[in-house]
Parts: sequence; C-alpha cells; structure tokens
Amino acid sequence: MSLWILDKGAIAPFVEGLMAEYRVVGPKAKGPQFAFGDITDPAQLRLDYNITILPPKKVLQPQYERLATFTLGEDPQVEPTIEAGPTVLFGVHTCDLHAIRLLDKAFSEEYPDAHYLKRREQTIIVGLECLEPCDEHSFCKSMGTLTTDEGYDLHLTDLGPAYAVDVATEKGKTLLSQYGTVREATDADIRRLNEVLGAKWPRFTYRLDFDAAELPALLSTAYDHPLWAELGERCLACGSCTNVCPTCYCFNVTDEVNMHLTAGERLRRWDSCQLDEFASVAGGENFREARKARQRHRFFRKGKYIYEKFGELGCVGCGRCIRACVANINIVDGFNAIHGTA
Repeated sequence: MSLWILDKGAIAPFVEGLMAEYRVVGPKAKGPQFAFGDITDPAQLRLDYNITILPPKKVLQPQYERLATFTLGEDPQVEPTIEAGPTVLFGVHTCDLHAIRLLDKAFSEEYPDAHYLKRREQTIIVGLECLEPCDEHSFCKSMGTLTTDEGYDLHLTDLGPAYAVDVATEKGKTLLSQYGTVREATDADIRRLNEVLGAKWPRFTYRLDFDAAELPALLSTAYDHPLWAELGERCLACGSCTNVCPTCYCFNVTDEVNMHLTAGERLRRWDSCQLDEFASVAGGENFREARKARQRHRFFRKGKYIYEKFGELGCVGCGRCIRACVANINIVDGFNAIHGTA
C-alpha cells in the first residue's frame, strides 16, 4: 500500500504504545538463544535475533489449549472456550511468514478451526526482512522463502539508522498511524532499500542440489528408498523435529474430568507423527509402527503431501529441525541423497 521510514529510536515508543492496547509478542533473549514471548518492556524486543527455538505459530496454535468445558449429570452442558484477544506478533522472519500462511490454509479449508481462526483474526503481524542467514542450517533460499510480499500487515527492513516499513493492510496502516512516528519514504530511502535487498541475496546459499519444485515428483519415486531404513535406525522417536517445525500442525485432543466425575475440560496439545504411539489405534495396531516409516512420512509431508493438498511445500527452510535433532538427521542431506540416486 505504501512505504514509510521508522527511525530505530522510535521503535521503543512504538512498542510501548502498542502494549497499552494489545498483547505484544516478539523475539526475546532466552539465555544464548531466542524465543517468542510476551513483551512487557520494549527493551525486551530483540529484532537482531537469528532464529527462535519455537516458531511463532505457538501464538496462533498454542502448545496447550482448552477447547471447551463441560458438566456431567442429568443435564450435561458443553461450553466452547476460545481464548483469544487483540495481539501484535512482532518481528516475524520471512520463512515463518510463509509458514503462517500455510497454517492459515490448513485451519481454514475443509474443516475450519474456530479457535485458530479467532486468534488469527485478532492478530496483527509485523514481519522482519532477513538480511543475513540465521546460521549454517538455514536453507530458506532453496525453499523460496527468503522473501515475501504477503502474509503480514507491516513489514520492516533494516536500513541502518532506520527501518523501511511496508504497509500491506488497513490494519497495518491504522497501527502505524496511531502508534508510530514515521515519515514518508523519499527517493533516496527507496534507493537505499533496493541496495539493501539486492545485497542480501549473495549472503544466502542454495543448499539443495536441485530445484525445490522437483520435490513432489522426486519423492513419488522414493517410497522404498534405502534412506528411510538408515534414518529409522538413527531416529530416537523423540519428536523434537516436529515440535520445532513452523508448519507441523498435528495435535491430540483429550478430555480431563475432575475427581468427582461432575465436570471437566477438553484440551488440545501438540502431537508428533514421530512418536511411537502416534499411529496406535484400537486393537493394539499401529499403522506406522516402524521408525523408518515415520521418518519417511515426515519427509513426504514436507516435500509432497502438503504440496498436493495446499499447493505449497510443507518446508520453509528455517532449519529448526536440523538444530533440534539429537541424532543429527538433516532434512537437506536427506533430500539431496534421494536426488543423487534418482
């Protein structure tokens, strides 16, 4: 819609203004790492972060969530619970913006999820352009997620002493006009922005040995590839890879009843297709019992199944699964190995 300039000294007053009206969630230091969390002081916001431990999807799809409360007895009652409020999700990297856009599709098509959609409706997203690779595990350039022109309300690009602010929606426009002290971008600002964006591309490297668009067809021929047995031997079935993935959205639903059996609540929690019990069904059967089958399923979800369902690859190249895996399973190496033997 428009381009504005926000001096870095104006970030703290901007965030402080937002905090008066919104829950503000952004990247914060957590020891030597970073995590998205509630901002209670503008000084906590770390826009210089590299990568967060968990993706910002946890704001829209919480790790633990109450779906409903209920009472039992002669007149049982069920009361849906949607815990949502006005939120600004601040400083979302471009790979995570792509992931949120995919989650929007997953939770709105076929079976719309009222809980996710209510939170999404009340969440304003401030994106942040990545100008340096997060670390050696990032492969966003290979996955086509190094930049984006959608999925945010405002988007910041670091120009040195100031941020260029791309206003993409009416919500973003209102937010900036009410709480930000900005000036309209000049021709010199636009030239500087183009220089910054042009200079970032050589800093990122392609890590796949092939075009990611080939993944669905490539995996179609790899169902019985020996790689799955190798990965199955190494995998510890801990679920770390899927827990940190920004596009995994599997969950489990349980009912917990009080000790008097008079009332309870229905809870939703993140789940993982890599856990031994994930595919257990009635009768003691497990339709994906072998760890090699579960590793294959994860690779196929990221490179084939989600693409067939939503038209987008299920991996955004953030590299979180590589960092989190204690067995050193690397999804990039896996994809390249399959391509090398195709």
